[in-house]
Amino acid sequence: MLHFGDLTQIDGGKIPPVDIITFGSPCQDLSVAGKRAGLAGARSSLFLEAIRIIEEMRCATEGQYPKYALWENVPGALSSGKPKGSDFKAVIEAFTKIDVPMPDSGKWAKAGMVRSDGVNLSWRVLDAQYFGVPQRRRRIFAVASYGERCASEILFIEESLRGYNSQSG
Repeated sequence: MLHFGDLTQIDGGKIPPVDIITFGSPCQDLSVAGKRAGLAGARSSLFLEAIRIIEEMRCATEGQYPKYALWENVPGALSSGKPKGSDFKAVIEAFTKIDVPMPDSGKWAKAGMVRSDGVNLSWRVLDAQYFGVPQRRRRIFAVASYGERCASEILFIEESLRGYNSQSG
């Protein structure tokens, strides 16, 4: 793993291209336990820096890299912002570069997908207790796939669904 220092100073077009960029912007501004400053908060706004780096790398590699991006955060991201849920709408739009309407219910589902030209985005709330960790720790994961593969193939595989029992138990 290479460390490049201050995220705000990285030029995505000048670092070595990679297949996957993973990141989790600080959650304090999005958490229901925090002050709910949302993506406008000083910490969670680092999400936009990661998106910038992805765009710079894609531009420098003529759209070849990264092939995937993975963002992780607290489920409070689904309801953060004014109006409620507008921060998650901004997350989806930052990845897909299209206008996405708020759901009629006013609430984002705990799993879903959006497709645009060249980008497939899927998200899902997962709980660590179903993956061998002895604690309840819910997180939202959003996977963007650039190109032919669909992000839902990664997030919605049978083995990761709640209630799936492997043969070994």
